[in-house]
Amino acid sequence: MLERLLIRSRAVPSDPPRRKGATSLGPERDRFGLLKAVLAAAPWGQVMMGAAIVLLAAMVPWGTSQFLNAMDRQVMAIDVTGTLVGENRTSLERSAGKWIGRSFFATDLSEIKDSLEQRPWVESAAVKRVWPDRLQVEIREKKPLAYWNSDQLVSRNGELFSPGNPEVAGKLPRLAGPDERVKEVISMARVMADTLTGHNLGFAGLSLEQRGAWTLTMANGIEVVLGRDQVEERFDRFITVYQERLASRSDEVSRVDARYSNGVAVQWKSVEPASRSKS
Repeated sequence: MLERLLIRSRAVPSDPPRRKGATSLGPERDRFGLLKAVLAAAPWGQVMMGAAIVLLAAMVPWGTSQFLNAMDRQVMAIDVTGTLVGENRTSLERSAGKWIGRSFFATDLSEIKDSLEQRPWVESAAVKRVWPDRLQVEIREKKPLAYWNSDQLVSRNGELFSPGNPEVAGKLPRLAGPDERVKEVISMARVMADTLTGHNLGFAGLSLEQRGAWTLTMANGIEVVLGRDQVEERFDRFITVYQERLASRSDEVSRVDARYSNGVAVQWKSVEPASRSKS
């Protein structure tokens, strides 16, 4: 029976011979191998660090905003500090009061500063926040040097200002002249005041007329007309004549005209005619 069985089988072809040096990987395995090589070469530590920094930088403003919103309050009070002479503390607090009720963090402090520095007496205003709901304003006033013309003051920095209450400055010298020449008047006044002080005399004021003539006023009320030319020489000559001839009778002198080349003319308080005193 076995002899009748014919077993036919199809020959399985053998693998084709491989070329020397050929690889057995297919195209798909080649691609994955290249990708793995690229990934292995990438600096993943630095990439992750950079990504973390970018994410943190993006979240900080958002987190800060959320924190400030949670901590924010309304401004409940404004405190004014500083030595005040011309300004009134209550008036200043009332002027700054329009910021009460606004956001503690969102309020623009420079806006408050600029507003207060528009006031005549205020030289500068420093504004800061005081947690949780107050603002503090430190005021520095202008320091008046003298009265200027009829209704103004001039500061030690040479700045003219016009407060509504100039009289609170107290006893100060009186200066006068064109506004554009204020610094020239101040400079001349300082020179004359120092000279008078050196001779135990007092300075009360100095005026410069529009046409350029100078007139000095001493603390004892005597006016000294110095004119437009050789003002310093005439002033020195007056000092010499005053010390030698007039000091003992100063309470009788009303006015001295120093515009002479060889002396001064004296106007007395009495009815006497003006006399001529030679230097």
